[in-house]
Amino acid sequence: MVTQISQLGLLLLIAALIAMLTRRLRLPYTVGLVLGGIGLSFMPLHLDLTLTKDLIYSLFLPPLVFEAALYIHWRELRQDLPLVGLLATVGVLLAAALTASGMHFLVHWGWGAAAAFGVLIAATDPVSVIATFREAGVRGRLRLLVEAESLLNDGTAAVLFVAAVGLAAGGAADLLEVSATLLLSMGGGALCGAALGLVFMYLAGRTSDRLVEISFTTLSAYGSFFVAEHFHLSGVLAALTAGLVTGNYRRAGWSSRDTIESFWEYVAFLANSLIFLLIGAHEAQQHFGGVGLAVLAAVALVTLGRALAIYPLCALFGRGPRRVAAAHQHVLFWGGLRGALALALALGLPPDFPQRDSIVTVTFGVVAFSIFAQGLTMTPLLRRLGQL
Repeated sequence: MVTQISQLGLLLLIAALIAMLTRRLRLPYTVGLVLGGIGLSFMPLHLDLTLTKDLIYSLFLPPLVFEAALYIHWRELRQDLPLVGLLATVGVLLAAALTASGMHFLVHWGWGAAAAFGVLIAATDPVSVIATFREAGVRGRLRLLVEAESLLNDGTAAVLFVAAVGLAAGGAADLLEVSATLLLSMGGGALCGAALGLVFMYLAGRTSDRLVEISFTTLSAYGSFFVAEHFHLSGVLAALTAGLVTGNYRRAGWSSRDTIESFWEYVAFLANSLIFLLIGAHEAQQHFGGVGLAVLAAVALVTLGRALAIYPLCALFGRGPRRVAAAHQHVLFWGGLRGALALALALGLPPDFPQRDSIVTVTFGVVAFSIFAQGLTMTPLLRRLGQL
């Protein structure tokens, strides 16, 4: 325990130094963290903190999703909810189908393994997306579209991932059953988050103690997530809704908004720092020699799948008041980063899952491409498109 705490302190020190350095060099913070994590792997230091599904999904994801939702205005989100909902559901299905088919026919993976990989890599990662766009200073509708879609599409991916894993294990996948489960998971998760968020914010409004208010927001973030997951609902969507409730809450006696936002900003900084340092440390341990072609094929397929998910669906709104500008579509396409969420799902595959090791390694390869290629070029692209 003492060793883990001391290692946590060391990682925090490294993260702080990297934050200072990347700001001076004008590099994305996430890229600097991953490089720092790769450097750590060559040091004579054994990290007891290992990258696991539980660590990413249960510890880091709830506060990151909650913190991002604090700054989303419900009135603005409501106007774009049809578009965002379509991208987060149909878009994920289209991207997953293209990637799975390509991995089956080009790399000769079995349908079960190809489907599981296609689903887990189809959803953009809210951790990577939010961190990258916040660093770039994106504002307005573009930031709302990018962040909201990355937060919502996790629910779709989680349900489809369970169905794909069941299919690979020899089960049957019924379309109506999967659709009903998806709707129940997303709708139930949103209701759970809204209910708990309202309860905790009502309690927070009954006190003027800012520390108690912060405690209630913490309970709202983690409580909504774990209660939803316990009932097999979307924990991420529950944390998102709880964050929306908290961020849009207006009540006499709500006296510590600035303090609460500062607290959650630091929590997000801490969680992002640890996630990307650990991703870098584990990237350095991957052996891509035997799956090099599979990684290249996966990167190409994931990129094409993202294009299929964005451009045709945005075209459906081409004549309405919610038309998506071409520049915004290009940013949505290239800004669909993959990261901690895909790794969490890949690492959570059963040990005896077909081609599990290959799936994990290829996922790390796609995430590396996403962080370095897309992460480093995101800000220049935004400038070129006039979005900064």
